[in-house]
Amino acid sequence: QAQLLESGGGSVQSGGSVRLSCVASDVTFETSAWGWFRQAPGKEREFVAHITKGNNGWYGDSAKDRFTISRNNAENTVYLQMNQLGPEDTATYYCAGASSGRLWPYWQPSKYDWWGQGTQVTVSS
Repeated sequence: QAQLLESGGGSVQSGGSVRLSCVASDVTFETSAWGWFRQAPGKEREFVAHITKGNNGWYGDSAKDRFTISRNNAENTVYLQMNQLGPEDTATYYCAGASSGRLWPYWQPSKYDWWGQGTQVTVSS
């Protein structure tokens, strides 16, 4: 059974940066696609970023030009570098994976096979 473990969340001031990590186990990491989603209290889960097995990144509108998704196949890890954070980025961030290396539509949570438990990011103004 696949396991995804996120880390790197915490509290940061507005304008700061955070890097989230997601380590996957019991999956064929290098042929899988990966994504990050977030969910704030009272809101729906929102697509943040996606990376294909071919290392192509795609971003939601809120992440463009500020966030970068990357992967390290040797370490079974996917990252989300977040810069220029604002209070609106406060949410629980979830890592998700799919055995299909290329998803469509990649922004739909239902397309992913595995999910982590989430890591909280809180941005104060």
